[in-house]
Amino acid sequence: MAQRGLNKVSLIGYVGQEPEIHYTADKQPVAVFSVATGDTWKDKDTGETKERTQWHRIVVYNKLAEIAGEYLQKGTLVYVEGRLQVRKWIDAIGAERQSTEVVVDINGMLQMLGRKPDDPVNDASDDNNNNDA
Repeated sequence: MAQRGLNKVSLIGYVGQEPEIHYTADKQPVAVFSVATGDTWKDKDTGETKERTQWHRIVVYNKLAEIAGEYLQKGTLVYVEGRLQVRKWIDAIGAERQSTEVVVDINGMLQMLGRKPDDPVNDASDDNNNNDA
């Protein structure tokens, strides 16, 4: 494997849009959604903290695509592991376009890490459950 190299990407970020589910010609499900990750750094000149959000296009195949379509929502924190793929095409006006995406297939992984930050907690709080004293 070392002669061919390694194409592996791991991201932890927030789902940016509800997954769109499509089907291939042989009826295999494909989920497409975006994940936002962020960088922070201190500006050398001003000492001010700066932030930047990076958006990543995620493409998930097969059973994992069905699961993503059912459970992922905008704002869900996820761990994504896959490979980078560059897709090229000619658009409607004849210009060459390209997109880099993270492909999650049989060798990849998609895991929900938590609910949306603004979701209310459905369980009763600990204060309500500790009234036995």
